[in-house]
Amino acid sequence: MDLELNTEEFIIEFRHVCKAFMNQRETIQVLSDIHAKVEAGSIVTIIGPSGSGKSTILSLCNLLISPNEGDILIHGKEVREWDIQELRRQVGIAFQSGPMINGTALENLTLPARLMGKTLEHPKKYMDYVGLPEELLSREARELSGGQRQRLSLARTLVNGPSILLLDEVTSALDSNSTFAVEELILQINRDQNTTILWVTHDLAQAERVGDQTWLIMDGRLIESAPTKLFFSEPREKLTRQFLDLKREKV
Repeated sequence: MDLELNTEEFIIEFRHVCKAFMNQRETIQVLSDIHAKVEAGSIVTIIGPSGSGKSTILSLCNLLISPNEGDILIHGKEVREWDIQELRRQVGIAFQSGPMINGTALENLTLPARLMGKTLEHPKKYMDYVGLPEELLSREARELSGGQRQRLSLARTLVNGPSILLLDEVTSALDSNSTFAVEELILQINRDQNTTILWVTHDLAQAERVGDQTWLIMDGRLIESAPTKLFFSEPREKLTRQFLDLKREKV
């Protein structure tokens, strides 16, 4: 039976979300009072210093980890109330390294279907969609180039037909040609399927190119959230201006 999804304007909502991790000596506060909304079909680029909590935000959205305080709503339903398999079918995630299991490209591509106890029909159409030739399906995944692995990782994420796609530095290990090709692929996914995308990137130029909205996360706090063009041209917050100036000086 198909899930009846909430069709409200905001597909993701963070309501005063906090996350802390504990080690043997102390409690480390990673996110503090994150309060934000994401419009359906939009691309939100998330920037900030290393260790600021950007990847933690993504991990909370499909329950790789749980918040300590606050609520995260996906399609109007709090994440901890979802069936975990259904949540992860709706909310796909792709990582920087495009991690692969041992085996062929086909075995990697069909993994999400197998985990659901299903058979993936027409794997070629997923390869076609991400611009990979069908003959790569029989090749060992470890033999693929970095760009090919990243495309295969995206194809694998699309097998479940997610309405939300979480991207964690997915182009940071690629050369410029592969980066632009993967960017265009992701923008095509957004256009064709109205997929909502949260995209963590360290590349300010990329954030400016692809984002509809941009968030700045620093020390676990959401410093500024604004339409991307305004965010980069007329930042409101002093910390945002300082961060952008510092990053631009290093370019």
